[in-house]
Amino acid sequence: MSEIELKSFNIKGYKTIKQIENFEPRPINILIGPNGAGKSNFISFFKFLSWMLNSDGKLQEHVAYLGGANDILHDGVDTTKSIDAEISINNKFGINEYKFSLMFAKPDKLVFREEFYRFSSFKKEGQASWSSCGVGHEEAKLPQVNNKTTNVILNLLRKLIVYQFHNTSDTAPMRLKWSQSDGRWLKQNGENLASFLYRLQEEEKPYYMRIVRYVRLVLPFFDDFVLYPEFGQILLRWKEKGTNKEFNAGQASDGMLRTIALISLLGQNPKDLPTVLFLDEPELGLHPSAIDTVAGLIKTASSHCQVFVATQSISLVNNFELEDLVVIDRKGRNSIYHRPDSNSLKVYLDDFSVGQIWEKNIIGGRP
Repeated sequence: MSEIELKSFNIKGYKTIKQIENFEPRPINILIGPNGAGKSNFISFFKFLSWMLNSDGKLQEHVAYLGGANDILHDGVDTTKSIDAEISINNKFGINEYKFSLMFAKPDKLVFREEFYRFSSFKKEGQASWSSCGVGHEEAKLPQVNNKTTNVILNLLRKLIVYQFHNTSDTAPMRLKWSQSDGRWLKQNGENLASFLYRLQEEEKPYYMRIVRYVRLVLPFFDDFVLYPEFGQILLRWKEKGTNKEFNAGQASDGMLRTIALISLLGQNPKDLPTVLFLDEPELGLHPSAIDTVAGLIKTASSHCQVFVATQSISLVNNFELEDLVVIDRKGRNSIYHRPDSNSLKVYLDDFSVGQIWEKNIIGGRP
């Protein structure tokens, strides 16, 4: 496991999340539950956090995109007046913490009621005092406070990254050309996939070949990528076994594009993985054999970073342990999160797989 880990967090008042208190992630966290239970809301909170901590100040833009503050606050502003969160990340030196409260403000926006940070060193007893970023501001002030503590905390929080490769429409960026120079990191929606693979091919050949081998496992007809710049841009192309013809991203099926993106993300150099990796329904459009391959890569990645996966796939769940599951159910208007009691459920593992235990509603998380 990495020296850096998301130690715990509290979330209150966000969408269906009335309250999550002192959630302590494992290396692998598989979120399961029926439609509308709150899996995607759990994941989307960290996307919300990412927008909030953007150095250009993107919080209000993202709030508007989500429909306004009233749509984000749990059960609306009549029920909930603020979104509150506290996040704790450990590194080898100590505990880095960030907490904030966003309150409703007219006409339909969120402003900071409070924003705090602190670092508590392992070399000193007790916890450090909180430092305030101020009150009443519309965009996060943490990126604007320039000191060693805030720089470290901000850097850690920006490594909590949500990936989602669902957009594979005809005009999706993954199907189009992308700047050759913009391939250092795979973007959250995979739009620079071709440039990312080209960089790996040129600079990190062993990891490029690792990705190619995994793609061949899932897509037996696949031979290799054909990546070359044209006027500073690159289009995703490949060749297939038994023909000299080149194919491009515009000809790929949705499932093929998503498979390549997921394998590229999980098969890259482990040192380039984020601190915490979030995947929302990675099984969408994938063949069962591809799901098993992706699950294997998730397990490998989890030895280098923490992984959260929201899924509805029994096939995917079958690849993990009961201890990895986070079961989400709806109780009235609230999402309720709990981990199965592995000790009391061991007797079922003699006869059923983990996915079947979920399917039979032994642990909840079913309609």
